[in-house]
Amino acid sequence: MNDKLLGDIAARLAQLAANNPAKEFEKNSRALLGTAFARLDLVTREEFDVQSEVLARARARVSELESRVDELEARLANARRPG
Repeated sequence: MNDKLLGDIAARLAQLAANNPAKEFEKNSRALLGTAFARLDLVTREEFDVQSEVLARARARVSELESRVDELEARLANARRPG
């Protein structure tokens, strides 16, 4: 994680703790952390798992297509040989 970002968050939280009552502090902390996490482009575990599955299927399909291309190139090379 970005040290500067975490330092900024810590400083803001300390400032909020010194100036606000507990409920206001919690509300502001949640908002601040929500903003910080949004900037980090985080995804949920569910989104990550879905994308992992999509990637696995895409890799399998690419592998199948590579095999098919190799097969077709071999056929083409055999057809071009004088015989």
